[in-house]
Amino acid sequence: MQTQTIEIDSSRYAQCIANSKKIHWEIERDVIRGRRFEMDDKFLPDGLSMVDRLDFLTGDEKRFLSQIQGRTYANIFGLVERFINAKMLELSREYWLGNQTALEALVGFCDQELKHQALFRRVEALAGAQMPPGYRFEIDPDDVARAVLGKRSWAVLALTLHIELFTQVHYRNSINPDPALSALFKDVFLFHWKEESQHAILDELEWKRLDRTMTDAERAAAVDDFIDLVIAVDGILQAQAAADAAYFAAACGRVLDAATQARVRGGVLAAYRWQYILSGAAHPHFQEVLGGMVSAAQLGRIEAALATLA
Repeated sequence: MQTQTIEIDSSRYAQCIANSKKIHWEIERDVIRGRRFEMDDKFLPDGLSMVDRLDFLTGDEKRFLSQIQGRTYANIFGLVERFINAKMLELSREYWLGNQTALEALVGFCDQELKHQALFRRVEALAGAQMPPGYRFEIDPDDVARAVLGKRSWAVLALTLHIELFTQVHYRNSINPDPALSALFKDVFLFHWKEESQHAILDELEWKRLDRTMTDAERAAAVDDFIDLVIAVDGILQAQAAADAAYFAAACGRVLDAATQARVRGGVLAAYRWQYILSGAAHPHFQEVLGGMVSAAQLGRIEAALATLA
């Protein structure tokens, strides 16, 4: 086992521990509180679901599509938190016989990620109890985690910070301000956001710590891995967008011709690419941190890969 040799700012880790204790919550007591989803409510706001752009759908159909996307939104978070948790457990090894404050912060992070996975399994069960049968989310989180964890840690941490930054933006800018959303759905992502705001700090600290140990050649290879991960995420989104559009077509209450189904599928994929890739990549803080690590040429390669998804 390697010992920790890079100097870190223990006070940043300690502050995350203190903040996490202040905002601690429990799934049933604080979030669910005996409630269920009401099908008269939207789940995702228009700024994320982009259903307002699908002007060929009725108001009821747009609401239903927002509910499908909201269900997938929760499932995608449950998926990514599987590999995030595993990576943070792996990184905590650096502190086993070293900085116990950093160790406590990362162990607490992992405990919260396990809770989040349980929360999103609960959301899926509640959504499934109210929505028509036929929804499919068949992406195995363990298979995805194995693939992601096969990449260099620098790339995994880049993807992780990207995810946890867009989580905060989505809640603050879109979910919280929308009065038409399900109160239960809003609470799920309120409490999730509270802890993710601390996780993003730890992601950044660990990413920067790791970056300081790398050679230029290692960083260049890690940039390649990050691009590969973004492309892999897009593959997942394409598959789920197709599944969600097919579910919508089967359960929306009217027969959609092939052209209309294709428009729905395209609209859902555009929304998913915005939600899970582009909104995080465009985050000013992500751009600042990434730009401080990579060369102009490497940044250009990342931006070129992202541009193909816009």
